[in-house]
Amino acid sequence: MPDAPWTVVVLTEDALTSADVEHITSLHTGDDVAYRVLVPADTEHNVVASVLDHLGMLELREAWDDILGREPSPEQATATAEEQVAGSVELLRAHGAAATGEVTEDDPLPTLRHAVAEGGDEVVVVTYPHAVEDTFHTDWASRAREELHVPVLHLYAGTSELG
Repeated sequence: MPDAPWTVVVLTEDALTSADVEHITSLHTGDDVAYRVLVPADTEHNVVASVLDHLGMLELREAWDDILGREPSPEQATATAEEQVAGSVELLRAHGAAATGEVTEDDPLPTLRHAVAEGGDEVVVVTYPHAVEDTFHTDWASRAREELHVPVLHLYAGTSELG
């Protein structure tokens, strides 16, 4: 391992959980690793994909809320993303890891691309299962693998399941 820390860019759609942090940090036990957390402000919601995802997970109330258009304002989405970044960075630091974080635009790939260009050595994407995106490989992890040419691991939030 080089003298500079190995940089893992973590792209997540929600605050990391303790289980997520355990899984992510266990990938490089004993190595000098810095984590950079990216959370997009979800300002452009794909209603059809979201409804299908919720129905597939039997989340009827969430599907209904999507149909009715109950989504946050851009300001609310940004504030929520800032809280998710802060919570994720705090959990990583509590686990003894060096971590920073930032909010991205709704499409996180440009920021992710920039983070890798600045020295990101690998990417960990943490999402909930998304039936449509995962099936048709339009999810963040699939897009990152195609564009970035660095190792990309896709974990489902709160579990040890790979996407």
